Amino acid sequence: MAKFVIAGRADCPYYAKTELLADYLQKNLPDFRIHKITQRPEVWEDWLKDVCEKNKWSHKNSPIIWRELLDRGGKGLLLGGYNEFLEHAQLYYDVTSSMTTELMMVIAQENLGAHIEKEQEEEGLKTCINPLQVWITSASAPACYNLIPILTSGEVFGMHTEISITLFDNKQAEEYLKSLVMETQDLASPVLRSVSICTKVEEAFCQAHVIVVLDDSTDKEVFTLEDCLRSRVPLCRLYGYLIEKNAHESVRVIVGGKTFVNLKTVLLMRYAPRITHNIIAVALGVEGEAKAILARKLKTAPSYIKDVIIWGNISGNNYVDLRKTRVYRYESAIWGPLHYSRPLLNLIFDSEWIKREFVATLKNLTATGRQFGGILAAHSIATTLKYWYHGSPPGEIVSLGILSEGQFGIPKGIVFSMPVKFENGTWVVLTDLKDIEISEQIMTRMTSDLIQEKLVALGDKIHFQPYQSVHQGAGHTLYR
Repeated sequence: MAKFVIAGRADCPYYAKTELLADYLQKNLPDFRIHKITQRPEVWEDWLKDVCEKNKWSHKNSPIIWRELLDRGGKGLLLGGYNEFLEHAQLYYDVTSSMTTELMMVIAQENLGAHIEKEQEEEGLKTCINPLQVWITSASAPACYNLIPILTSGEVFGMHTEISITLFDNKQAEEYLKSLVMETQDLASPVLRSVSICTKVEEAFCQAHVIVVLDDSTDKEVFTLEDCLRSRVPLCRLYGYLIEKNAHESVRVIVGGKTFVNLKTVLLMRYAPRITHNIIAVALGVEGEAKAILARKLKTAPSYIKDVIIWGNISGNNYVDLRKTRVYRYESAIWGPLHYSRPLLNLIFDSEWIKREFVATLKNLTATGRQFGGILAAHSIATTLKYWYHGSPPGEIVSLGILSEGQFGIPKGIVFSMPVKFENGTWVVLTDLKDIEISEQIMTRMTSDLIQEKLVALGDKIHFQPYQSVHQGAGHTLYR
């Protein structure tokens, strides 16, 4: 019996053509059997590399086909790729494929959709048995109180995904957490399997699928700036160790709040290196504050303002980029359907207001250490989680703090807020956006503090020296 394994990138047209030919052979030949494997495009190369290393093969493209020498187990015999399989079918079975290129492309996209749908179904079945484990740190913080009703509404993870919430904090907060547990149970949410508390450090993040890191409610205001920076390290080191040790291998960590958010995120990445790609910082709070200020100026609703980009330090030296910002449903002499929008900078004629009042108001709201209201912090975290699991609105720009890989000229190794979109359970940096170049002076201003924060926190630098621009009062907002 001939048993072949056909593996490929889910959106690969050559995999689609190979699959169709293999299906025909299996249907018409009694001793021909196939097993299919598809992988998402973003993980295909790593998966292929692992398979080739394990079997000592050399193959770099999609698809890869091998013949199993035994029905179960045993080393496979590499056949090759699409061309080799086509030659094999023609030589041994006198069968070839006449699929057109256009049909190949159509089937490839259908395969990708089917692969994603199958993954989602499998995840759904898992959650029917085991609920999604959600952990919230510093659970006595106001943001947690406002976050719980959103998580239990089904809006974030979906009405078909059951969740178990664990509230994690210190022993001093235990009585408050007990009352919070009772209040949460009173919601009688159909998606809430259980809610519990944890005050024992060694048990933290056990099998966690989602970890929400809030501002530490025990922060004191008596430190110097350098002491504040260094004080973040022990807790982040502890959290990183516990996440690596106790959490689920696919855990997602989301860092919210207003106190050194970028720094805490990069420290967690340092101490939990296995899941660096699954740790993000929430920037939607700053984005929401900016939209609200602009909406009051334009006498419209904040939700009608889209594509405000937050660059840099979420809880410090950031820049609000309005060059892509658009306003929908704006009442003026020019009116259009619901999808019609106008550039925001064409509607605010007072450039001095943007340079001065808007900048000053937003800078005051986003100052390091100034707390978001519990409602805004909770909503920003919940919305970011929702996008992470279900995708962001098509065509919209979302700001997110992630580890820089050199995009937009940002130095590598720092967590930096930048424009992204969410899709297929991950995010994509929007490096193809036009006309969003950042000047060297602005980039230096933003990155200098972030680099110094990290160096001071880790003890590689003694004193923090705020960046001094040669142009005092340089703009806090990017515009044309």
